[in-house]
Amino acid sequence: MTSQAADGPDTVASRRSKLTPEREQEFFDAVLEQIRECGYDAVTMEGVAASTRCSKSTLYRQWKTKPQFVVAALRSRRRSRFDGIDTGSLAGDLREAARAVGRWSTNDTKLLQALGHAVTQDADLAQALREAIVYPEIAALKELLRRGVERGEIPADHPALEYIPAQMFGVARARPVVDGAYADPDYLVRFVEAAVLPALGLT
Repeated sequence: MTSQAADGPDTVASRRSKLTPEREQEFFDAVLEQIRECGYDAVTMEGVAASTRCSKSTLYRQWKTKPQFVVAALRSRRRSRFDGIDTGSLAGDLREAARAVGRWSTNDTKLLQALGHAVTQDADLAQALREAIVYPEIAALKELLRRGVERGEIPADHPALEYIPAQMFGVARARPVVDGAYADPDYLVRFVEAAVLPALGLT
């Protein structure tokens, strides 16, 4: 038998280990970029193989199907979104968070749009998308707010607190629909200063 299913765990692990982390990330970056540019349905394993100058068999050995490949690519992006943001004040942190969101919001929003229909059909894909984009961003914003509460800048029971992460996440994703333009850092800082800080009683 020559199928991967007939191989033992050690054989499969050996095959997988031949890819360096850098090469694996190159594949992940390529498939996500093609999804942004062409849409999920148009992306094929063959197309990614051609763009990364590898054989189709290399990709199929690592990931048996396109959904598995895309899920792995999304999960490779999980990371803290706001590392290093600590200005000493909640207002300053939120402005810096807005600038950070603006720097990546175009790519993330394109990816969300391109995967829109596919994630309704594939629970694993939907969960990977949340883990890659939604959860890290929401968790990081909640951490900024928690620090502001600990510093005494805002009471823990302030009614606006629970809505701030959804506001920040939502406005970045909604602007292309509403205005036909992506939310850049300048736009998001203006949003924070006009809507978020007043809601929290900050300046």
